[in-house]
Amino acid sequence: MDWGTELWDQYDVIDKHTQSGLDLVEKYVKFVKERTEIEQTYAKLLRNLVKKYTPKRGSKEEQECRFTNHQSFLDILNEMNDYTGQREVIAENMMLTICLELTKYLQELKQERKTYLSEAKKAQQNLESSYKQLDSSKKRFEKEWREADKANLNAERADQDINATKADVEKAKMLAHMRTHTAEECKNDYASQLQKYNKEQNQFYFSDIPQIFNKLQDMDERRIRKLAEGYVSFADTEKRVMPIIGKCLEGIIKAGTNASAEKDSVALIEQHKSGFERPGDVEFEDYSQGINRASSESSLGTPKGPMELLGKNKTKLWPFSKKSKPPATEDFAHLPPEQRRKKLQQKMDDISKELQREVDQSEALEKMKDVYEKNPQMGDPSSLEPQISQTAHNMERLRGELQKYESWLMEAGGRGDTMRSSVNNNSHERFSDDEFDEEEPFAQCTALYNFEGSSEGTIPMHEGEVFAVVEDDKGDGWTRVQRANGDEGYVPTSYIKISPPV
Repeated sequence: MDWGTELWDQYDVIDKHTQSGLDLVEKYVKFVKERTEIEQTYAKLLRNLVKKYTPKRGSKEEQECRFTNHQSFLDILNEMNDYTGQREVIAENMMLTICLELTKYLQELKQERKTYLSEAKKAQQNLESSYKQLDSSKKRFEKEWREADKANLNAERADQDINATKADVEKAKMLAHMRTHTAEECKNDYASQLQKYNKEQNQFYFSDIPQIFNKLQDMDERRIRKLAEGYVSFADTEKRVMPIIGKCLEGIIKAGTNASAEKDSVALIEQHKSGFERPGDVEFEDYSQGINRASSESSLGTPKGPMELLGKNKTKLWPFSKKSKPPATEDFAHLPPEQRRKKLQQKMDDISKELQREVDQSEALEKMKDVYEKNPQMGDPSSLEPQISQTAHNMERLRGELQKYESWLMEAGGRGDTMRSSVNNNSHERFSDDEFDEEEPFAQCTALYNFEGSSEGTIPMHEGEVFAVVEDDKGDGWTRVQRANGDEGYVPTSYIKISPPV
């Protein structure tokens, strides 16, 4: 069934119906825009919330992350940050695939509808103009025929009038003949106009209007199909990111299961265990035996409470005193034995790592010097001497510090096991004869999902594609990556899996 056949006489109905359809598209676009604004506001509030509760670098909260329950909360914040990124993706895709696309299509439909209605009005005006011509010829024919009848009647009267002269009779007959001839011409013209009008009316009702109405029907059906796609896209846009949102929620669940009461208890013990022995029993001092009160260090004439006793031996039991702690010293002697050993060991590990870097730097400089000596055009070997000398000085200084902290560790009862042996053993195995790297390699990432990359500054990617990480996520949910061919751009951090450099 088509409009041209069934609704040939319902121009006003079709006009209102097609306008109502366009109004619905416009209303839906506004609805989606407001939906994206809500999504963007939601994402912004979530980001601010995550930022508010994320501990700052070096803060007390960040230091507490050594405990699993604190780390789990930090993991939840990170997952919420990724979740927020997906809400932003939903808003962006809705704006691109629904709002912008439907708005452009709506403008095209409005112009198309205007053209068809204009064609219908033009056809109607042509038919009305033809009808006016028909009506005019009809009235003229009617008028002339009446005049002819009147003239013929006058001629008959003159012919029968005995008083009328022959000239009057001839004149009346001639006038009647002329009127009759004019009436016949008007009759023929009216017949011709009627035939023309009937033909145009047939063309109008059986061809022109049905074609225009069918075009409007086709336009309206295309509008409905396009709008239906927009309805489906409204759900698909969110459905496409559901797997990633699901992973974020799974990450939050995993963070909850990673919180371990037993591990946190052990971590607290390891962090704050002093290594002191518990105080022994207080000896009885018998004043009846004539003990000199002035020579007694432990007697002040009144019994002491537990806290006073604990605060009495400041060299061993100071952690239990309410007084301020001793000033920090380089050898960490101000700390309890267990904590001192840990601090010394940690300091030695840090020095060993720094020494390892200096050893690596020294080997690299020697390698470069050897390259310059073999290939003078690449550089002057003597220009590296200041750096080689400075590196050697740094290595000597660090070895001295390492020995100093080793002696303090032995004094504190530690074993003195450090990375120094590995530093010395590996110092000659860091470079081969044919390899010399001047720059650290980039970390790599693998695409977990497809990404269109339609926004400015982004780059499209396909699931499984491998990139180099050029710039890490700065907290906004985007990571800058580079293809092997040099193409760069930003992709959602939650869409990729980052691997350490090889």
